[in-house]
Amino acid sequence: MKQATLSAVALAIGLATAAVAQPVEAPATPPRSVTVTGEGHVRAAPEMARVRLGVSETAETARAALDAMNAAMGRVLERLSEAGIAPENVQTGQLSLDRDYARMRDGQSEPEGFVATTLVELRVTDLDSLGTVLDAAVGEGANRLEGIEFMLADRAAAHDEARRAAVADAQAGARLYAEAAGVELGEVLSLSETRADFGPRPMMEMRMAADGGVPIAQGEVEVSAGVSMVYAIE
Repeated sequence: MKQATLSAVALAIGLATAAVAQPVEAPATPPRSVTVTGEGHVRAAPEMARVRLGVSETAETARAALDAMNAAMGRVLERLSEAGIAPENVQTGQLSLDRDYARMRDGQSEPEGFVATTLVELRVTDLDSLGTVLDAAVGEGANRLEGIEFMLADRAAAHDEARRAAVADAQAGARLYAEAAGVELGEVLSLSETRADFGPRPMMEMRMAADGGVPIAQGEVEVSAGVSMVYAIE
């Protein structure tokens, strides 16, 4: 029995000695690299516009306010159709009926009357007619204008162009840093998109619409993209 115990102890000691004798691998050294970012911007004249406008009417009763709003918006929509806005390019965006808090005065505890409001969103594909469209809508009773957004017809194509420009910008930066540091660029280790923006630039010039309507400043639409790239360096 003692012989067996001694053999087991000797075997355990031998295994422990073998484990200690094995060489410990040093952690891998991460490859040398350089990280750069790039931006790309594409600017172009807008090709369409999104307009939010509507009608707001007040009256002593909710029914009267709603009826007045419906009648006014009916005239506006009819006039917009005559101005060339197709039905598929008109969508109701907001409809509300509330107490007329603007008529609270002299310490009244409750407002007097009601206000009914409806807004529609128009997509105007003929920018030369935009001034006439706005003028026609206001002439038929539209008294709310929430804003105009100029857009491109194909934003995806412009975005792809901005992405290519962003990559080229990052590549140029990587080459410059490598030259300044006296190293050679290796392969691309990673590439990721950092941002993508669509938006109008500030309006650059005012011009009267070709049809003689409301003066419109179209400016330019800008599409931007950003990338982050990591290069191995040798």
